[in-house]
Amino acid sequence: MTIKVSEKIQNNLVNLRQQLKILGEESSDKQSVELLAVSKRHSIDAIKAAAEADQVHFGENYVQEGVEKIQQLQAEGFNQLQWHFIGPLQSNKTKDVAEHFDWVQSIEREKIARRLNEQRPSDKPPLNVLLQVNIDDDDNKSGLSADDVENLARFVSNCENLKLRGLMTILKAGTSEQERRDSFSKMRQLYQQLQAVYGEQIDTLSMGMSGDMRQAVLEGATMVRIGTAIFGQRES
Repeated sequence: MTIKVSEKIQNNLVNLRQQLKILGEESSDKQSVELLAVSKRHSIDAIKAAAEADQVHFGENYVQEGVEKIQQLQAEGFNQLQWHFIGPLQSNKTKDVAEHFDWVQSIEREKIARRLNEQRPSDKPPLNVLLQVNIDDDDNKSGLSADDVENLARFVSNCENLKLRGLMTILKAGTSEQERRDSFSKMRQLYQQLQAVYGEQIDTLSMGMSGDMRQAVLEGATMVRIGTAIFGQRES
């Protein structure tokens, strides 16, 4: 990776953090907002460039790709990074995720949560978990319905090797700004309901990407998931 590309990634991070700081201060809760760098299909060198600019949280959608990156970067001494699995998770992939990742943002079924709990190594801290909510009832998106959040949250909270941290959503494509605001607002209400039950451990509301980051933060997001605006276009 050329110095020019590396510097661009680092400059992008500086600009995004400044934007998030301003938006967080404008939001009703004046919350701080964590930046999750979506690194799927981006190179090890690109991730290193971001890590050298103090980026800690990285998101991967594909298990094998993510595990290979985690192992390589840890072998090179990048042990401070926090790895989030953010894609749909199948039963036959849970073991690799349980063994290598720090977070799973896409829990939507009890079966997957159970397998992750059973397969999390005993020498690692509990796996941080977000429940993925299909807040728009979009047939093209994964996630559980808002009505099912309470039951799955109860199950996860009783898993010794999982730690329930909050909620995640991906909005339906092609919606208006007001529709996005309304959906994010519904997510915030669900998040606050979880906080009322489980207290301070519920601290992460992951919603918003490059196209709807502003609305998400103003409606209460504590984490946004950004890829292209950091790394540029994905590699093939």
